[in-house]
Amino acid sequence: MTGPRRVSLVALGLLLLTACSAGGSPPSTATSTSPPTTSPATTTTLALPTTTTPTSTTTPTTTTLPIDPALAGLGDPYFPTLGNSGYDVVAYIVALTVDPDENTIEGLALISGWATQDLETLNFDLLGLTVDSIEVDGVAAAFTRDGAELVVRPRWHIPVGTAFHVEVAYHGTPENLYTIGFPLGWVDAGDITYVVAEPDAARTWFPANDHPADKAHFTFHITVPAGLTVAANGTLVEVVPGDGVTRFTWEMPEQTATYLATVVIGNLIRLERPGPGGVLLRDYLPADMGNELPAPLVRVPEMLELYAGLFGPYPFTEYGHAVVPGMPGALENQTLTAFGREILEDQGAFGRPTVEEIVAHELAHQWFGDSVSPATWQDIWLNEGFATFAQWLWVEHDLGREAYDATIAGNYEFLAGAPHPPPGDPGPDGSQMFHYSVYLRGGLTLHALRVEVGDDTLFAILRSWAERHAYGNGSTPEFIALAEEISGADLTALFDAWLYQAQLPALP
Repeated sequence: MTGPRRVSLVALGLLLLTACSAGGSPPSTATSTSPPTTSPATTTTLALPTTTTPTSTTTPTTTTLPIDPALAGLGDPYFPTLGNSGYDVVAYIVALTVDPDENTIEGLALISGWATQDLETLNFDLLGLTVDSIEVDGVAAAFTRDGAELVVRPRWHIPVGTAFHVEVAYHGTPENLYTIGFPLGWVDAGDITYVVAEPDAARTWFPANDHPADKAHFTFHITVPAGLTVAANGTLVEVVPGDGVTRFTWEMPEQTATYLATVVIGNLIRLERPGPGGVLLRDYLPADMGNELPAPLVRVPEMLELYAGLFGPYPFTEYGHAVVPGMPGALENQTLTAFGREILEDQGAFGRPTVEEIVAHELAHQWFGDSVSPATWQDIWLNEGFATFAQWLWVEHDLGREAYDATIAGNYEFLAGAPHPPPGDPGPDGSQMFHYSVYLRGGLTLHALRVEVGDDTLFAILRSWAERHAYGNGSTPEFIALAEEISGADLTALFDAWLYQAQLPALP
């Protein structure tokens, strides 16, 4: 038995662990398939909304508009200016024409929503890029920029309860954010371009209400040079060849947090295989990796079956991975986890957790983080602590209860000797928000709950959490209330000790 060693831990799922060893993955086999080339009935087109309001004969230019501070931000305790109030987004349709060689995009974003209050202006998050024009319900609108805030003034005010459609035409080279220490947003990795946006980088490539509290449906129309492939969230519904280009249309019908929206562009091979419960498994690999699935990904069907039994049905219809170069971890983009190629190819040097355990961790996020997203970024342990605990359940399934117990003990021993913030309020800095405490002590919180209430009650709590908050959001107080409701116990002291107190509680 070896002690846990520290690995760079960030939101992208690079974890610590553990105190026990794991076996290798079985050889991989997969079938290489071509994406559909016909247009199914479910294909969505970028159709502009119609309106009976008289259209403008002139297009307003950028102007200076007063910024209502009440609309700029949702008051998140860690990112108070992220997101915008006064409306709820229902759907995004994002059409991009991409020049990978120049790393430029020409975008047209159609944002459909409804007003939750009377609005004279609409605020969106957009960092960099050049806005060419904006229309609200088909009518040209004035707009201004203030840092990452895009302020739009419709020709007429939007009454509370009214639906609206905003069309933003824009272009440029997306810039990266370094909120957690490495490039976030639209990442140009040479032969492959990909998006990883947690926690605040969706705004680098499309105008958005960029906070997980406002989830929406997504459709992507991505046009790239012929010969390249585009992967994104959800289902590939159409591939249309053109004059030297190809347009890929992807639809994500279930509500999605903006930070989980992604596209991956490059010379990619798509590998398909059936999963349990009718789930389609599709993975995208760089073409030079060949047609064989990397060994750590082979047991995903078994993981899916385990987690569906513990947490309830898998919340989406498809799942898979996009393997990308230069990424120091993995990110649980909804239905399409982005996974660093170097980690997959250098398994021996990585140690514990095994790469297979990280695969399990990212899959568990589809329930906890993707379907049920945090109400605020302070609730991040509901993502990472839950996925870490699920990862340990995979260890238990694969290697037995003794291995699980050794994993728990090893991580507790590590935490006992390492200063760390409490996971329920780690702090807004990127190095704190995704501190190993959020993963490990967050996971140990669920282990302590398991010991307190027993397996049957624990998994009833987790299944109810996934079901009640499916495709929505949840907060820590809501989870504690649910745990007390189902267990019939007062759990105040347990959660306070594990989530909020500086001192690490005794291991139960």
